[in-house]
Amino acid sequence: MIVVTGANGFIGSVLVEELNREGLTDILCVDPVSVEQRPGNLKNLKYNKLISEKDFLKTLSEDNDSIDFIFHMGACSSTTETNKEYLTENNLNYTKKVFQYCTDKNIGLIYASSGAVYGDGNEGFSDETDPKKFKPLNLYGWSKSDFDVWALEQQQTPPQWYGLRFFNVYGPNEYHKENMKSVVCKAFEQISKTNSMKLFKSHNPQYEDGKQLRDFVYVKDITRWMIELFKTKKAKSGIYNMGYGEARTWLDLVTPVFKAMNKPVQIEWIDIPENIRNQYQYFTESKMEKLMSQGLSKPQWDVEKGVMDYVSNYLMKR
Repeated sequence: MIVVTGANGFIGSVLVEELNREGLTDILCVDPVSVEQRPGNLKNLKYNKLISEKDFLKTLSEDNDSIDFIFHMGACSSTTETNKEYLTENNLNYTKKVFQYCTDKNIGLIYASSGAVYGDGNEGFSDETDPKKFKPLNLYGWSKSDFDVWALEQQQTPPQWYGLRFFNVYGPNEYHKENMKSVVCKAFEQISKTNSMKLFKSHNPQYEDGKQLRDFVYVKDITRWMIELFKTKKAKSGIYNMGYGEARTWLDLVTPVFKAMNKPVQIEWIDIPENIRNQYQYFTESKMEKLMSQGLSKPQWDVEKGVMDYVSNYLMKR
């Protein structure tokens, strides 16, 4: 049996769909949000059952031998969360328990880290740099960084384990994420209502408005790579970046949304809120050489192709 935590969330639910495509249906879904509360993400997908994250810890403590592999996508994913104890419990301590279970049972683990560990990028964006050098810009980033550091220090580990540093992921099934939704999803909603899109001005003289750079990656690239890591027995355990590998501007991202909706580009520039201005990243770009060296497929969805697929085949059909 395969376990997917965060299964009723964004990346987790797309992963369950990808596993189904591979003919895999013996899946235990774990999520604090029930199907009744959020019916859309797991609709029409095949899995055994959905249990809460608390019940899953009980399952692990019952010495369960039916689990073959764990995809641990469940966590607090809010980059603006200010409750340190909550983040420590959910993103650090919970993941330690899952890691230790996989070690004890000798089963594989893939867990979600984050590109947020790199902070302002002063130390670069390489997954081969000692993670202790990074200074994340928010508590969420620290919670992910602290676990990466802990995992790399362990002498006893699962036989295969991969910590994946997701960069700016966008795609279907993120609709519930409120303020944490991708700019593609927000753009579609705003353009539908007002025919225009609000974007942050630049408060850095090195970047023009809308020319701030990010590594945007489509969720379908992410889940395909996860399946490839799950299936291969050759990839070296450790931490890997997961982005497209090429920084693009915010304007590059939203222009295809207007195009897919058949509307002229109209941008309204707004100030970055004071509470996040000091933790705002002006440039992110994942170094993908380490992941590619493990024989995985190249990114298949550039911004133009990914946004067109997302808007045309998902957002416009909701």
